[in-house]
Amino acid sequence: MTDALDRLEETIRARRMADPESSYVAKLTARGRAKIAQKLGEEAVETVIAAMADDRAEVVKEGADLVFHLAVLLADMGLSLDDIRAELERREGLSGLAEKAARSGS
Repeated sequence: MTDALDRLEETIRARRMADPESSYVAKLTARGRAKIAQKLGEEAVETVIAAMADDRAEVVKEGADLVFHLAVLLADMGLSLDDIRAELERREGLSGLAEKAARSGS
């Protein structure tokens, strides 16, 4: 059984090499990783703006856009949400402060 995120990744993988005239994923992929990353950043900012406005419905919508663009970026890099899941599992049970200190070497 797959969930919506698994289906999203399957759709993204299937559409990456489609005709850019008929697929947003293909069009974004064709524009390159820098454009994909830019779109991810834009969605992150829009999510923050919605959060600062305390607009729960808009945070959900922008959050969905954010996850979508993250999945496109991951696919472009040969990664998947499973890689994110594995990292979250690795961090499970660690103090957030301890984990951050381990990453920064401080």
